[in-house]
Amino acid sequence: MSRGSYYTMEYERPQVVILPILDGNSIIMVRVDRPLIHDHPLELPAGDSMDGETPKMAAMRELAEETGVRIRDPLRFEVELPISEMPGRMPVLLSVFRVKVTKTEFESRSRHDDEITSVEAITFVDAARKLVTGEIYLSSPAAIISRLLLETCLDGSNFDRTNNEK
Repeated sequence: MSRGSYYTMEYERPQVVILPILDGNSIIMVRVDRPLIHDHPLELPAGDSMDGETPKMAAMRELAEETGVRIRDPLRFEVELPISEMPGRMPVLLSVFRVKVTKTEFESRSRHDDEITSVEAITFVDAARKLVTGEIYLSSPAAIISRLLLETCLDGSNFDRTNNEK
């Protein structure tokens, strides 16, 4: 779409990103086949809502589709601060939801979408390392995970004292 001399990419429906926390110390991430960049980057489950679907309903559906983890209680999906992916090109805020996932829910997950090459549980410490080394490099997952890690440190609940002392 053209806005004066600027070109933008605009979605017709709300976009959602899910931050699934496994047992309070890991993040459930997906590797997605991205032919355009010839890679399978680590991402958070995400997508757009369908017609008539609220962002929270979209988050529930996208989590199930991309990870196989089915959580049917919408009250478990906590609204996080929204995030802008590319404010110079996309005039939309992504709706972000955090959801706690139990080990049993993760281990009993069903099949996921074909575009997903793997579903992985990444500890907070490993997520921090992957951010630093560039293995997690897409903007919205990097920002959302960084915010989680900073929040964890600022809360004084250091996410892994033994690994941080090394």
